[in-house]
Amino acid sequence: MRVLAIGCHPDDLEICCFGTLRKYIEQGADVYACHVSNGDQGHPLISPEELAKIRADEATKAGKTIGVKEVFHLDAPDMYANYYDEKILNELADIICLVRPDLLITHNDQDYHPDHIEVSKLVSKAAFLSGLPHRKTKYQMYQSFIPTFYMDTLAGVDFNPTHYVNISNQIELKLEALAKHQTQVKWMAEHDNIDFIDMVRTCSKYRGFQCGVDYAEGFRPHDVYQRHSTKHLLP
Repeated sequence: MRVLAIGCHPDDLEICCFGTLRKYIEQGADVYACHVSNGDQGHPLISPEELAKIRADEATKAGKTIGVKEVFHLDAPDMYANYYDEKILNELADIICLVRPDLLITHNDQDYHPDHIEVSKLVSKAAFLSGLPHRKTKYQMYQSFIPTFYMDTLAGVDFNPTHYVNISNQIELKLEALAKHQTQVKWMAEHDNIDFIDMVRTCSKYRGFQCGVDYAEGFRPHDVYQRHSTKHLLP
């Protein structure tokens, strides 16, 4: 099985679905991660140019921590993710054609951050592009209808999962990967007085309470025409 998780900022996937991605890997799946935005506005003191490089490195290290095969970085500036962006759309469609996933995981189509919503739309549109026979690309066309699951929102606000994945055996490695994002862990502690690691652990425990396990991650399918499967796709 091949899984492609597409998030907006470096650390979004780590927060919302890295336990599930690690579980896929333990079951033998090839897992890939992609960050659309570079996170260049995510610190009050570090310059955007320097921060973008640091955060890409943090995301790569986080991916290696759980065994992701490759982490892709599309380098859209923060607050400028746009599902009409032809360059980003084609880059994302190329990644889909390259990876040829059986499943896509991305942001919910309603979220607190406008960039997250744009990325959700980008993924849907890029999936269509990956199946167009006349699009100019060096990769072989793939398919337009790829089963897609939306991952949880930050702190689970206004998100009601229909599917849960038990990550009780993966929670510590998930948090170890999240801790690679030192710029965000330190900034949230200093700026927002939030223990980032504890917050994510608590949210995973809350989802676990909902489904009767110690820790879980919640999902719901992109419930539209032909984005379903007869297979059980979550681990």
